[in-house]
Amino acid sequence: MTTSLTGLLRSALRTLLAPAERPEPARPRFTATPGPGQTAPRPSPGYPGDYPGMPAISYAPRRDAEPDPGEVVWTWVPYEEDHDRGKDRPVLIVGTDDPWLLGLQLTSVDHDRDAAQEARAGRYWVDIGTGDWDNQRRPSEVRVNRVIRVDPDAVRRVSVHLPRDQFERVVVGMRTHLGTRRKA
Repeated sequence: MTTSLTGLLRSALRTLLAPAERPEPARPRFTATPGPGQTAPRPSPGYPGDYPGMPAISYAPRRDAEPDPGEVVWTWVPYEEDHDRGKDRPVLIVGTDDPWLLGLQLTSVDHDRDAAQEARAGRYWVDIGTGDWDNQRRPSEVRVNRVIRVDPDAVRRVSVHLPRDQFERVVVGMRTHLGTRRKA
């Protein structure tokens, strides 16, 4: 019993003598960030699913290393049909849902030719042209009816901000396909 009492006292003393630290708020974290085009491993527990409805939108890009609304970043995006799997891809940040960023996935696949098929599948896209988010400078589209929660710590690279007029076109597409109802 003396040994366990000694251990307990040592532990208590270490706790009392340790410098006071403010614990950081818990943030959801992903287990890995793969390279572009690679399938990502399963995320750590904590992804609450896609954001429902129309979020509060903001446009506030800043020239710094932090991801801001209005910027295109690279991060892990869960597949819609299975949030346990996903892919590293560019995402347009459109707002926040503390502690998450809210984003829309980009693709270089041209959906203009299969727009009717995409609409039947419940997917709607807005063209945004080319940008530094794609090394090959291919024209891109943004999916406007699926809002993804993004862990700010999982953002791999802040790419570039989207010009305001293009951002506003995306917001019009979101309002058309998500409505103006916000999450309660």
